[in-house]
Amino acid sequence: MKQEKASVLLHQAPLFHDLNAQELERVEEITIPRIVSKKAIIFTEGSEKETVYFILDGLVKTYKTDENGHEQIVSFLKTGDMFPHTGFFNQHPYPATAEAIVDTNLLAIPVRLFERLMINTPTIAIKMLRVMGDKIRELQEKLQVLSGQDVKHRVLSFLLQLAEQHGHMNGNKITINLPMTHQEFANAVGTTRETINRLLNQLGKEALLEVDRNRIVIIDLDALKQQRELK
Repeated sequence: MKQEKASVLLHQAPLFHDLNAQELERVEEITIPRIVSKKAIIFTEGSEKETVYFILDGLVKTYKTDENGHEQIVSFLKTGDMFPHTGFFNQHPYPATAEAIVDTNLLAIPVRLFERLMINTPTIAIKMLRVMGDKIRELQEKLQVLSGQDVKHRVLSFLLQLAEQHGHMNGNKITINLPMTHQEFANAVGTTRETINRLLNQLGKEALLEVDRNRIVIIDLDALKQQRELK
């Protein structure tokens, strides 16, 4: 069953979207399943990049650490996501640390084996580079939007991003089952925990949001979107 799920994941992965059945089979042949326990480190920032991962089931956060030891959240990753995003296409060390938020099942693809596959099958490399070009453009556009926002707008944008990527509809509410502290939330949007506490409390008083240690509930998605559009 896990092998079937792994096959489906690779077929659905955006990076492999343009590959045909024979090319995907070649990729499947070099994948290795791995089980990672909650809070276990998958790889550390600056270490040699040996493997690229896909999440078969679970949650992972990636973060960078500054000179004072403070975490800066880079991303929260869910089932189906690949990390690091540019793993197959440069020789740089891992750009951030990856940690399992819950017990997580991964598919690992060793970089050297994949490089050999691309050399032997150039059509795979060409198709994947096209996909990566689109991904880079998408990330650049998001960065431009976020860099021009104040803290409140960054918080609202991040909440809406979490809702899109991790949210589950429950009636008129959207539940985001993501165990995240206020400090981690602050790290993700580049502000302080005190600011996050104040903004989340404000959204709670306005009956837009409910937050606890293990989940975020967006009570009124349309109203949250309207708040983000206010200048």
